[in-house]
Order: sequence, then C-alpha cells, then structure tokens
Amino acid sequence: MIAQHPASDQIVLENVLSALGNPIRLTIVRILAQGGEHACGAVGLQLGVDITKSTLTHHWRVLRDSGVIWQRPAGRENLLSLRREDMDARYPGLLNAILTGADKTIPALTAQR
Repeated sequence: MIAQHPASDQIVLENVLSALGNPIRLTIVRILAQGGEHACGAVGLQLGVDITKSTLTHHWRVLRDSGVIWQRPAGRENLLSLRREDMDARYPGLLNAILTGADKTIPALTAQR
C-alpha cells in the first residue's frame, strides 16, 4: 500500500529541497519532467546505473513524502508522475529553476560511474 501523499498546502520547502538534493532523485525528477506517468521499473532503467529495488523504493518514498511526485498502483506496477501543478502553485518557478540548473550543471548518472 502506498502512503498518503501530502496535500498541496502541506508541501514544505525544506523537504522538497532535501529530496532534490540527492543526484539520483534529481535525475528521477528530470525523467518525470518529460510529462505523463512512468512505470517505476522503466524509470529505474532510464537512470542508467545499477540500483537495487529497495534503494529505488526508498527514493520513491522520499520524493512522494516530500510532495514532489505522485505514486499510484496500477496492477503489479506503480506509476510515477511529477506533481508539477502543485509544486508550481506552492513555490512558483522553483521546479523550473532547479531543473534548468540541473540540466546545465549535473552530468548524467552514467557519466558518474
């Protein structure tokens, strides 16, 4: 079962920044920023590095609990999507600034291997 997502007005800036301060989670958000829902397994493969399922589950939880992503069950898989509308309503421009900065300064995870 997936824990309850925070309401839009319960998203806290410190939690968002902490969640996005990890390069793996930031890369996950960059993938989700492409739009739509993504299966957890597909996102894990797009990361391009070998990460255990339990570690990925931890990253999903941190992003979900901070209010950055939605996670919902769909059959045997969980689907992830970026809470862009909630983030933009709560902290206008923050997500775009972080993603733009990350695109310019953070290399792909595969380059870090």
